[in-house]
Amino acid sequence: MKTDRRTFFKTAALATAAMSVVPAALADAPKKLNIKLGLDNFSVRGMKWNASQLIDYAAKLKTDSLFLTDLDCYESFDDAYLRDLKKKADDLGLQIHVGSWSICPTAKVFKKKWGTAEEHVALGIRIAKTLGSPVFRCVLGTGEDRFSPGGIEARIADTVKVCKASRSRAMDAGVKIAIENHAGDMQSWELVNLIEAAGKEYVGANIDSGNSCWTMEDPIQNLETLAPYVVTTSLRDSMVWETPNGATVQWVAMGEGNVDEKTYFQRFAELCPGIPVHIETISGFPRELPYLKQDFWKVWQKVPAKNFARFVALAKTGKPIPNGKPNDPDEQRNQIERSLKYCKDVLGLGIRT
Repeated sequence: MKTDRRTFFKTAALATAAMSVVPAALADAPKKLNIKLGLDNFSVRGMKWNASQLIDYAAKLKTDSLFLTDLDCYESFDDAYLRDLKKKADDLGLQIHVGSWSICPTAKVFKKKWGTAEEHVALGIRIAKTLGSPVFRCVLGTGEDRFSPGGIEARIADTVKVCKASRSRAMDAGVKIAIENHAGDMQSWELVNLIEAAGKEYVGANIDSGNSCWTMEDPIQNLETLAPYVVTTSLRDSMVWETPNGATVQWVAMGEGNVDEKTYFQRFAELCPGIPVHIETISGFPRELPYLKQDFWKVWQKVPAKNFARFVALAKTGKPIPNGKPNDPDEQRNQIERSLKYCKDVLGLGIRT
């Protein structure tokens, strides 16, 4: 078909205009980081869902992974039940990571619900292996353990003993014991000391960016220290601001704090390839860190000055915000869902579209 001169130039002009629009649209889209995105079930603890319901919810949100961080979500520990859960997750394209709570027998929050610390770890490793999880997440305790007899060093030593007693079981199962920097218990360098003392061939880190702020660590610095040991994650954003006594930390939905999340996840992609990102949003619980008061430093005497300086610099960029409603199920769902959307749309996280 013959094309006249006027039609040719009109078509060419339309094509040029279309090409000018496409790059602009692409420029607004985040670069995909090829990182699996999931949620930590603690984000929606108010729903009181069991493991099967949590799998349904994660699939509905089109996540790549689901972190089941407590043993109460299982209706049974029987292998047949666990295998059925694994099949359901596999059919929906979901990776499962498994976790529980304190394995330090002298920590204030340790519970004998699952037996001794060693029995607790053994149960967690068995569940993890059956569900295909490469990790069993545990915690030492909370910031209160820094005030216990012997301080945090004694609690670290007690946790190392439990890990060493579980070494052969973990190695045989191909499951790493993942210790979290949890609720103000350890700074990143202290967790590294625990992992190295136990043995990094079977013990790793569950990195929690929100908890890093509770120990006066900038989340990016915390990541750079723990990165060689990270095997799983529980991540959230924080707003940190200065107060007359020091600083206050308030956990918020992703993208609503003053942590540079774009830089954080660029570094994460470089330093922790293949590790899934689990978002663990927790509203409320503002925590003041009165580091301008002398008594505060009794349990923080070994804090590296350069690390503390980075945290102070972060606090100078923040502003006070209202407290959230930590126990409201609707707020929990709203916060995790808008956080996952931000992670996909702005940060380029997630494999599924």
